[in-house]
Amino acid sequence: MKDQYRTDERFSSSGFILAAIGSAVGLGNMWKFPYITGQYGGAAFFMLFVICLLLVGLPVLLAELSVGRGGRGNAATSLIRLSGQKLWGGLGFITIVGAFVILSFYAVVAGWTLHYAMLSFTGKLFVHKDYALLFHDFNASWMPVLWQFIVMVLTGFVIIRGVSAGIERFNKILIPGLVILLLVLCVRALSLEGAGEGVSFFLKPDFSKLSAESALVALGHAFFSLSLGMGAIMTYGAYVDKRQSLGLATLAIGIGDLAYAFLAGLIIFPTTFVYGLEASQGPGLVFVALPAAFSAMPLGAVFGGLFFVLLAFAALTSMVSLLEVPVAFVREAFDWSRTFSAAMLTLLCFLVGLPSALSLGDKAPWLTFGGKPFFDWVDFVCSNIILPLGGLVVTLFVGYAWKGAAEEAGLSSWWLRVWMFMLRYVAPVLVLLVFLYSSGIIAF
Repeated sequence: MKDQYRTDERFSSSGFILAAIGSAVGLGNMWKFPYITGQYGGAAFFMLFVICLLLVGLPVLLAELSVGRGGRGNAATSLIRLSGQKLWGGLGFITIVGAFVILSFYAVVAGWTLHYAMLSFTGKLFVHKDYALLFHDFNASWMPVLWQFIVMVLTGFVIIRGVSAGIERFNKILIPGLVILLLVLCVRALSLEGAGEGVSFFLKPDFSKLSAESALVALGHAFFSLSLGMGAIMTYGAYVDKRQSLGLATLAIGIGDLAYAFLAGLIIFPTTFVYGLEASQGPGLVFVALPAAFSAMPLGAVFGGLFFVLLAFAALTSMVSLLEVPVAFVREAFDWSRTFSAAMLTLLCFLVGLPSALSLGDKAPWLTFGGKPFFDWVDFVCSNIILPLGGLVVTLFVGYAWKGAAEEAGLSSWWLRVWMFMLRYVAPVLVLLVFLYSSGIIAF
């Protein structure tokens, strides 16, 4: 690839950290994290999540960054360059496929957030009383396809602009905006009359609910919330300057991800408790339960709109990182320009995502298999099979196959020993357990 090493294909120090945080911050922390926290013991689960983040999440995050910067290529090529073996490149290709497929259905959900933001700001969202029926009718129409196309075009435009002028500048605008929206919505949620009950439920530890199952759930969320196993962090690592401390960057990204999850809890729990809602997992919370809460809230149209804009920001920053993964691969594999690569993959990803968009609602009953729509099957395969395998590949590669990991990571001797111990003996076992549990092979 002719311009792989140009200076405009590099992140600045702050730009890289913001871009990596943008990749990690996604929709899952807003609707999944509050649900599993409430289900598995509130603050007790949150503490368990922090421990898992430290034991597995951050070591694997540092490993992916080290591979990316050391190999200076896409997620597959970097493994080949550092090992000299094409087998590792083939294994790394799993993460590239995973990123592309995840993006195909993630764009569908991102489109939902923009549609609901528009409905909220215009006040049209709150003329409805049955929000479950509204969500169903929306998915039964062709509107999700239109919004899916819009968010894919926005994402492709950012990638075409390049690393410094596109990805970095985009995240420098959206991440501060996301933080402001988080704080505004958090203050609004905490100021609701009766919000203290929801905060107490979130922050009061219930250790009786902790179990082997809750530990694996916490571990899985710590792993996935950092965008590990999908090639995004490795790809971003290829654009990091050699003077950047990867250890400090890893810590900053972890803190950013943790802060987002914590603030999400302070928004969701008070709101759901005040209005007597269930913090149910998945789209039902965001697109059915919370609109009902905003409709009963003073200035609900404004705060509802801000909430869905927040979700759209989180979704778009993740989408940008996901699209860059296959773009980096085809640019290097075929020596294509960034513009052509991004445009071609944007269109292809939109087409691949159409079955996911069409499978929800009543438009295409033939896209439902075994009682699950195509959308759910794609989500299951990516989250429970491809991502854990991708994370396991990186863990084993850095722990056993790559001899230059220590030098690239730049850790002190004591921290280096701890890091390598985690990658060789702890992380692979735990990631494998998450894979077996989330795939339904083992149960508790």
